[in-house]
Order: sequence, then C-alpha cells, then structure tokens
Amino acid sequence: MPLLGVNIDHVATVRQARRASTPDVVAAARAALAGGADSITVHLREDRRHILDQDVSRLSKMPGLRLNLEMAATEEMIRIARVSRPDSVCLVPEKRQELTTEGGLDVAGQMARVRAACRKISDKGIHVSLFIAPDLDQVAAAKDAGADFIEIHTGAYAHAKGPARVLELRKVQDAASTALGLGLKVNAGHGLDYVNVGPVACLPGLYELNIGFSIVGRALFVGLETAVREMKALL
Repeated sequence: MPLLGVNIDHVATVRQARRASTPDVVAAARAALAGGADSITVHLREDRRHILDQDVSRLSKMPGLRLNLEMAATEEMIRIARVSRPDSVCLVPEKRQELTTEGGLDVAGQMARVRAACRKISDKGIHVSLFIAPDLDQVAAAKDAGADFIEIHTGAYAHAKGPARVLELRKVQDAASTALGLGLKVNAGHGLDYVNVGPVACLPGLYELNIGFSIVGRALFVGLETAVREMKALL
C-alpha cells in the first residue's frame, strides 16, 4: 500500500481569492494529518498564485509534519528550499500561463541544470524528487542527475479512456519498475481521484501517491479530514 501525500495548494487558492487569512493552510495540514495523510505537499509557484512564502515557512516548522515542497528549479526557489529545509523537494516544470503542471520535467534535455539543482538541495539534507513523465529515458536521466526519488506524472493515465487508459497505466508501471531497478524510490501523482486511483495504488513498489485537487474538492462537502480518510481507505 503506498503512502498518501495530500496537496493543499487549493486551500490556499480559496484564501487568495479574497487575499484573506483563512482558510489557513496550517489548519488544513492538521486536518489532513488527522485523516491519515502521511505527508503534506505544497507548490510554491513563481507567481505565488496560491501558496506563499510564509506558508512554506510555517509548515516547515510544524512538529510531526513531513513536508514535500514542489517548485521550479530556479535560483530563487533553491534558495528558499535551502532556508526552509522541507523534508523533500520535488522539482517540476512551470509555466506562468498553465492552470496546473502540464507535463514532466525534461531531465535529459536539461541535465547540467537539474544536476546542479539536485546537488544544491541535497547538500542541505533534503531528499530530491524529479516530476517526470513515464518515459524510460527520463527515468535513467533522473538517476544520472542525482535524484533520490522520481514522481511519475499520471495525468495521461487519468485523462485517458478505455483501452488507452490501460496502455497509460502500463507506461506508469514500466517506468516505476525501471526506476526501482536503478535504486530510485517512486512516487506518483497528478489527476488522481476517487474513481481512478485504485489501479495506480495497486502497482508494485510505489512509495507514495500525491493527490490534491480531488481531495480538496471532496472536502467542500464532507470536510478535509473525512475526504482524506476516504482516499486513504481506497489506497
């Protein structure tokens, strides 16, 4: 059974709609942990559209919280990570105009840059994960770049229908198997919800699934603690 990481970005999205102080992401993290979350993920975007610097600072100081910080591999973000010292950092591609992360990081095409980022982050004792498509060349590149983990982008699987979904699931499985053979730990996430998560959760060797939007959406009706508990039960 994989662990469950809960992304609480969209709790901050609601808060930032009014530039208010609530709903509070620290309170959201506590509720998610009460529901059985094994870690909390936040994405500090360059445009600060939801999570803010002070959110990262406060969450990184919470006792008993394992914090995973998603971020672009920029000097600004690397500096923030080295100061805030989350338990892990997941490097992701980022475009200002996108609604959500649209694809995996091109590690093979940016090897020198990604390797340097991995080194600067891991020097502070922070585990480094690379968010990549289920592509075997990218898996091998992640190992070469010095990552501890990969996180497999499951968006293509989540959006596919019928036989195409079976093919996409196989790609995730093959990428995970290859990564495990290289000594990498394997997370997965993006687009996973209460309907499609089961087949991914059954794949052997996955360490953690990171899920956010569907849980926060469900929480509007049942509360965050219950929404997390329901997802945990599905895993």
